[in-house]
Amino acid sequence: MHLPERSGLIRARLAGSAMAKGDILLFLDAHVEVSIGWLEPLIIRVAEDRTRVVAPIIDVISDDTFEYVTASDTTWGGFNWHLNFREMKRRNWDRSLPIQTPTIAGGLFAIDKKYFYEIGSYDKGMHVWGGENLEISFRVWMCGGSLEIHPCSRVGHVFRKQTPYTFPGGTATIIHHNARRTAEVWMDDYKQFFYATVTAARHVDVGDVTERQRLRERLKCKSFKWYLENIYPESPLPANYLSIGEIKNPSTKLCIDTMGKSGGQPPGVTGCHGQGGNQAWSLTGDGEIRTDETCLAGKEDNSLNMEKCSTNHPNTKQQFSYIPITKQIVHIKSQLCLLLKTPAMQLTLADCNSISEENKWELGHFKHVS
Repeated sequence: MHLPERSGLIRARLAGSAMAKGDILLFLDAHVEVSIGWLEPLIIRVAEDRTRVVAPIIDVISDDTFEYVTASDTTWGGFNWHLNFREMKRRNWDRSLPIQTPTIAGGLFAIDKKYFYEIGSYDKGMHVWGGENLEISFRVWMCGGSLEIHPCSRVGHVFRKQTPYTFPGGTATIIHHNARRTAEVWMDDYKQFFYATVTAARHVDVGDVTERQRLRERLKCKSFKWYLENIYPESPLPANYLSIGEIKNPSTKLCIDTMGKSGGQPPGVTGCHGQGGNQAWSLTGDGEIRTDETCLAGKEDNSLNMEKCSTNHPNTKQQFSYIPITKQIVHIKSQLCLLLKTPAMQLTLADCNSISEENKWELGHFKHVS
């Protein structure tokens, strides 16, 4: 079929799925190359359970040389890509078994056609492409289905360095519009993590999401907190959080900033810009001050560092508490307060002083708990 006008990936897929005659829909990007035996593993899993959505392992085809590079068969999908020890253990180390995955890439998957429509197909309010894979991933898991990646099915995909076409209204506007629709319908209070990181999305028109919210109610879908706790406990979004946003020293109007650095380096402070990004931090129920998978940590010399967040249990170096009355951040292990040393503008740990403005901090969207 050939649509009379440019419609974008999401609406093109909806048009194609409406015309499909088979019981199982297969969505594939145009710039892919399938391998021998790729189809049968996907079809079998969907036929065994119509609420399964199954994707192949996505190998890489170079956009310069068309070289085919195989990907790891232990890779699964989160909001970023991670190796999943929990799933390998569940499979008793049998690498031929499907891997349950929190999310799938939107370009390649198989789904029962009737089930596709029962759970709401695609969000017709989204434009072009972008974010539709997370939307359908959240929806499938939260509404009773499951997502899998089958290691016996492999499809090569050309990952282009840049998109060879334009987005009407601008790329950022389209991506933010789609992501905001996903956040507003499916992420509950956790949408604040998205807005704290991508503050520009707050100002993009989300459109009418009433129909999608009614779909969620009709399907009796679970909460996003359930999704984080049961499907994606490894997520960088903590299931229990006390604040999300800037950490601002009110007297200087400076905010703690990663300065674009990675783990093993100290954080810095810069003027609060309200754009999230490097200044978006969360204080978790475990006492972590984190941005994505990086946590603040107190060192033996009372300096402050950024480290990879502990995955199994809270690391005492990375635990803090916030006292709203005095606006102090206390490092639990040392019982010292986080201080902005002036005029050097350095972050350090020092004796707590309820009067000093150097150790007062305001946390974005702090939740007062008893």
